[in-house]
Amino acid sequence: MNKVILMGRLTRDPDIRYSQGENSSAVARYTLAVDRRFVRRDNPDAQTADFIGCVAFGKAAEFAEKYLHKGTKIAVTGRIQTGSYVNKDGQKVFTTDVVIEEQEFAESKNANGGGASFGGPSFGGGAPAPEAPAAAGDGFMNIPDGIDEELPFN
Repeated sequence: MNKVILMGRLTRDPDIRYSQGENSSAVARYTLAVDRRFVRRDNPDAQTADFIGCVAFGKAAEFAEKYLHKGTKIAVTGRIQTGSYVNKDGQKVFTTDVVIEEQEFAESKNANGGGASFGGPSFGGGAPAPEAPAAAGDGFMNIPDGIDEELPFN
């Protein structure tokens, strides 16, 4: 099974290109900065994120072009694809990319200072997520009175 799930921020705006021919199709390339879970004790100045190349095709690429920008936090699912090519110096270069199958926003528009929105469009995840209920001052969601009977646990 070849399945990848990542959450991170775009390092720059997606690079969008269109294929040539009658049935031109969009191709979007972007890099996600994905935080590492732990910091190494022996080298606290070491890199704390991985920068992972992603490529989206068709409708997913058009979504990236329209809604994704530098700093936007997104969650993606896809598959690892490896390849190689010979560069202009005649050297063989190996590549590894995540081919995007689904991508959606991972934080509210306000959390990023204007980037993305839970209630906004998402690609591949079905209907857009509903707006999150207002949070109390402690960061937890307020539960209305009288809803205790509807909760699946007590």
